[in-house]
Amino acid sequence: MKRIFDLGLGLFALLVLLMPIVLLSLFVKLTSKGPIVYWSDRVGRHNKIFKMPKFRTMRVDTPAVATHLLSDPEQYLTPVGSFLRKSSLDELPQLWSIIKGDMSFVGPRPALFNQYDLVALRTQQGVDKVLPGLTGWAQVNGRDELPIPDKVKLDVDYVNQQSFWLDLKIIFLTFLKVLHRDGIQH
Repeated sequence: MKRIFDLGLGLFALLVLLMPIVLLSLFVKLTSKGPIVYWSDRVGRHNKIFKMPKFRTMRVDTPAVATHLLSDPEQYLTPVGSFLRKSSLDELPQLWSIIKGDMSFVGPRPALFNQYDLVALRTQQGVDKVLPGLTGWAQVNGRDELPIPDKVKLDVDYVNQQSFWLDLKIIFLTFLKVLHRDGIQH
């Protein structure tokens, strides 16, 4: 049921958002050197590494670490990078990962390949058994501001309570968070 929902909503969203995706692609290309999409190595279900696309918001010489680990992330942003991140529009290419089956709309956010502490704790708690999501219970309860143990606790709560209705609630709460730009770091 969840896969059918993801596939159906993903294809519908892709059709509806095709023109904004094209326009954002042009903005990225015209305002900075490098590819339009950044393919990030992420940890998926059963800790399998997959390539997750995002609109590129950082310069091509940015170190491949979580943004909060950079000493001055602002220096690496492209001219449209801050807007894309604050609006969460940089996430739109992840529709590809959802349609492909590497991700779901709702699940724990996929960790970076080098977030060993997060991956280890999720594996220990069984969170690695579910598909990562575009959004998740941790995102609507703190997003980037949460310490890793708190994030994993929320991931575990989601895994234990998964349901279609909880997914709809998380999607709705995500929409509100994005609208209000809650918990978004540059």
